[in-house]
Amino acid sequence: MKDIMNLTKKIAFGVSVGFLSNFAFGQTLQEGINSADSHKYAHARQIFTEMVAKSATADNYFYLGNSYLTQFEPNFEKAKEDFDKGLQIDKKSNLNKIGLASIKLGKGDKAAIGEIQNIVKDSKEKDPEVLYRAAEALTLFGGTANADMAIDYLNKAIEKSAKNGTPAHYYYTLGDAYRLKLTNSPQVAGSAMTAYEKALPSAKNKASVFTRIGTLWMQAQQWKPAKENIDKAILADPTYAPAYKAKAAYDIRYQENALATQDLINYAKYADEDPDTQLEISKLFFTNEDYGNSKMYLDKVFDKVDDAIKYKLRAYLQYADGDYAGAKSSMDSFTSKADKSRVKTSDEGLIGLIAAGLAQKETDPVKKAALNAEAQQKIAIAKAAKDETMKWDDELVKIKGGGGVNQAAVDAGATSPEIEALKKQVAANPQDTDALFKLANAYQEVKNWNGAILSWQKMSGLLPDWAPAYYSQGYAQQQAGHKELAKIAYEKFIATVKPAEVESSKEILSYAYFAVAYLDKDSNPAKAKDYVSKSLQLNPTYQDAINLNKQLNK
Repeated sequence: MKDIMNLTKKIAFGVSVGFLSNFAFGQTLQEGINSADSHKYAHARQIFTEMVAKSATADNYFYLGNSYLTQFEPNFEKAKEDFDKGLQIDKKSNLNKIGLASIKLGKGDKAAIGEIQNIVKDSKEKDPEVLYRAAEALTLFGGTANADMAIDYLNKAIEKSAKNGTPAHYYYTLGDAYRLKLTNSPQVAGSAMTAYEKALPSAKNKASVFTRIGTLWMQAQQWKPAKENIDKAILADPTYAPAYKAKAAYDIRYQENALATQDLINYAKYADEDPDTQLEISKLFFTNEDYGNSKMYLDKVFDKVDDAIKYKLRAYLQYADGDYAGAKSSMDSFTSKADKSRVKTSDEGLIGLIAAGLAQKETDPVKKAALNAEAQQKIAIAKAAKDETMKWDDELVKIKGGGGVNQAAVDAGATSPEIEALKKQVAANPQDTDALFKLANAYQEVKNWNGAILSWQKMSGLLPDWAPAYYSQGYAQQQAGHKELAKIAYEKFIATVKPAEVESSKEILSYAYFAVAYLDKDSNPAKAKDYVSKSLQLNPTYQDAINLNKQLNK
């Protein structure tokens, strides 16, 4: 950015007008930067658009275009339009040249690194804003390999801007650049922390800095100071959306899914209605296994978002719902529309799982074999890359055991007036675990096992530490004929019972061990013997276990 204090020396009136207008410009620019930092991208773009309308300068077009790069999923096409307009006004505009190089880098073209270096060199490193924006591009898209270059540019930008007051975002971006190094080095973490602390005095919104400090502690797996700083952020500004996003990540780490859901609801409340932000909210709910809210937010903006990633998210939701044909169609749309650089190993794995799901119902032997071969090949890609987006082997077991249960299958089963009333209650408040518990039991009473499975799964999502939900899920899966899925649920129940609860849970634990032993008696007799023995240790008079033990030890 050109020196906004470069005033003419003609007449006093001209000087005063120039000073006031540039001061207002600086304030407006900072408001736009703060809005984007607060995940209010629509508001930020409104500010930058108004800046262009008032003064169609090359710099203003850069700020508008750059707002499309800093959002969750960059819109390279929109950004390029504005950078090109900026260069039409001033063909020497270093900021817009950096913008175009950023797009190339964002698309995976490493030659853009050299272009950014040349732009900085041509500027003679005099303009702190050019240094800052070069570093920002490297921080956004350059990855670990270019972290040191970003840090160097940022330190120079801070030094050059010191005379007129270094903006807070220079410091906190420096902290972000240090974090790019992906190291456990205390020195690197300390440098990031120092940069954040230096941002605090000049930061208009302290919540922005406290949130970054909190997530830095999370990265170091220091959970107590992480939570303390996230709480400080919310106290400093209860409307700062990213703080709730950070708190949701904290709560997910501790399997507090119900708290995480409330955090995400708050995040959605305080982030703005920009479609790309709403798409991000859908992704966050999906990560929290809250598929209902994820689908609601995705459906709300699906037709408003151009980004091809919407098809991928829909594919994941359809896969979770057992709609393999729909998931395949969505993934086909994603891979055909998205740049190849955006197709990740996890996407290959998902394509493999979808193929495995389709193979389950395929009657043509040739097509079935082809689908199974594709499944093995694609999942192998994800596993070879050590991708942990999904538990690939567990997902295969689920598919072979009957796959996901969708709402259509539930609605096709038996119902009752009590179920219909409880469905409305749960729909009105998806976090009402008491109503969900009653709904699951009501489904079991009418032997709608799909309804019971889906309800118990939702209960486990909200209360992951409540062991009985896994036992009930195992029972419902067993009644539905899904033996492998029943075993997984019973095993999860056994693993979730806390040591302090074993004594009071002896009887139901005995049943769970017996159930696994019974389901494994033909395929894994050694494990069945071990589990029936554990069942009898807990409940020596359990007749079914006594009989199975005799059968296995003939």
